[in-house]
Amino acid sequence: MPLSGAMLAVSAFGELTSALDLGTGKAAQSLSRSMSLASGTGAGKADRIFSDRRTLAASASEDLDLAGVLLDAFGATITFARVKGLVIAAAAGNSNNVVVGAAAATPWATLLGATHTLTLRPGAFLAVGTGAADAIGYAVTASTGDLLKVANSGAGTSVTYDIHIIGSST
Repeated sequence: MPLSGAMLAVSAFGELTSALDLGTGKAAQSLSRSMSLASGTGAGKADRIFSDRRTLAASASEDLDLAGVLLDAFGATITFARVKGLVIAAAAGNSNNVVVGAAAATPWATLLGATHTLTLRPGAFLAVGTGAADAIGYAVTASTGDLLKVANSGAGTSVTYDIHIIGSST
């Protein structure tokens, strides 16, 4: 089944102001990036998508198998060979952090390395996208480099997070 309308966009904006003798000085700062992916595989294309809201019990973790275990919105098994876009967002109401990365076995290491992690505090998010000309993306290697670990950083309360993965099967 074809994937249509895949897009990832991130934008940041801020404005510095300073009182001057005869007015106010302003310096606007902004950075925006976006990517649109056509249906298919290769550079600028994607044919797989996974999106879910998940909850982890206190001190729990899970390994999301990017190659052959996740299910798409229609219940079909997804096998990513390449990840082109990833968004993970920790719920603002969490008391604990959501920690991403460093699966004990067969870690998906092309984004964070095999042992590194990224901590998402309550309400924080991570967005990663490849360029439209990038045919490789973040490679997934079935059975040896395909587990994305997500963990609850502490005891006492559960955490909820949203995840959205766009990628290709080859």
